[in-house]
Amino acid sequence: MKKKKKFYRNGLTFECTACGNCCTKSDGFVVLDEPEASKIANVLNISESEFLETYVDVLPDAQTLNLKSLSNGDCIFLKDEKCQVYEARPMQCRTFPFWPENLKSLYRWKHVAKECPGIGKGKLFSAKEIENILDK
Repeated sequence: MKKKKKFYRNGLTFECTACGNCCTKSDGFVVLDEPEASKIANVLNISESEFLETYVDVLPDAQTLNLKSLSNGDCIFLKDEKCQVYEARPMQCRTFPFWPENLKSLYRWKHVAKECPGIGKGKLFSAKEIENILDK
């Protein structure tokens, strides 16, 4: 079977503009693991148990941690269009927009670009760099 060429085989440019658009999805969620929760708790200068109680929902599988959202769908840590825990943000946030669902096709990438002003600007990520991000 012939392997389909990735639309990003020549790379993609992206630079975060700190617009906060990716943090304001009413249907979105941010999954994190315990080490990420611990890092965020340290940034907030609170205990991990206080962090979990205040900022996290445990999903029905009782294994998955999910950051709570505000009633409008915004991330609980988005204030004045800035992430309050940026240096400790979860991997899911660190790897945006290079998510598998965004890289399935050029059409989907262009759709995300309508909401993300950083797509098409800044650093050129090679296909290899993109694949490495996808493996995280």
